[in-house]
Amino acid sequence: MAHDGTNRAFAVGVALNLIFVFIEAGAGLAAGSVALIADAGHNLSDVLTLLLGWGASLLATRAATSQRTYGFRKLTVIASLVSSIVLLLALGGIAWESLGRILDPDPVNGGLVIVIAAIGVVINTATASLFYAGGQTDLNLRAAFLHLAADAAISLGVLVAGVLILRYGWAWLDPVISLGIVLILLASSWHLLRESFDLVIDAVPSRIDGDAVRQLLDHETEIRAWTNLHIWPLSTAEAALTVHLVTDPGCDRDALLHRLREQLRLRFGLSHTTIQIEQWHSSPRHRTDRAASQGARTSAEPSLFEARSAYA
Repeated sequence: MAHDGTNRAFAVGVALNLIFVFIEAGAGLAAGSVALIADAGHNLSDVLTLLLGWGASLLATRAATSQRTYGFRKLTVIASLVSSIVLLLALGGIAWESLGRILDPDPVNGGLVIVIAAIGVVINTATASLFYAGGQTDLNLRAAFLHLAADAAISLGVLVAGVLILRYGWAWLDPVISLGIVLILLASSWHLLRESFDLVIDAVPSRIDGDAVRQLLDHETEIRAWTNLHIWPLSTAEAALTVHLVTDPGCDRDALLHRLREQLRLRFGLSHTTIQIEQWHSSPRHRTDRAASQGARTSAEPSLFEARSAYA
């Protein structure tokens, strides 16, 4: 998602949801619906997390400095982690209130619930769609999408409850449906939390197959050994790679660098790569068996005069 499109999506999402929070909270109090009140609280938490994600997205575009050589891009990872925690807390609050209302249901104005819930479905579905495409590659935007998609699902459940309450007078159905939706959303929320935590501790992003990267290096016949392979997230949408290679004597290192960097970019989306190449020579510190050297990656040490690095 382009930066201007991201800003527009966050601005629209914050504005529409903030307006809807006040409408839904007032209607929930008037109708006596815990589902509407709980959803209004959830929407308010979404506004806060959208603002957090928006701020992180804006800061991520600031230029790097001599002290912050990666700039502020990692803030998008922190924002996604905070968003996932807030989402789980909001779901926990809705579940707690719903359990209380199941034990002691109150009369509900089904007609008002239907109208407000229908508006919520439209608003949350429309704003969630703004983040769907970007959420496929950016965890920060995926967190925003999940928050809004969760609200759309909750509003839909409240709408169904309103119809059935209006038709049959089942006041207990209002909290039951809210609780059911919470249980459904817990799985995606927990997955978001785990993935965000992995990025915070610099684990390989889930969209990158670390084993496939290793196989790519192993299948290059000119590479005798490799060591110090690291893949880590720069932000929720970008990752970096470093690796030290030992190549056959006479290897065209420029061609190898170009080929590896292109494959890493096209296959794994890794455009920030640092590859150091050292020429193989007869020495006790270099194993003569390719398979053995692959089993002991730390056997190769960089040579001051034979090493070459490529930065992107």
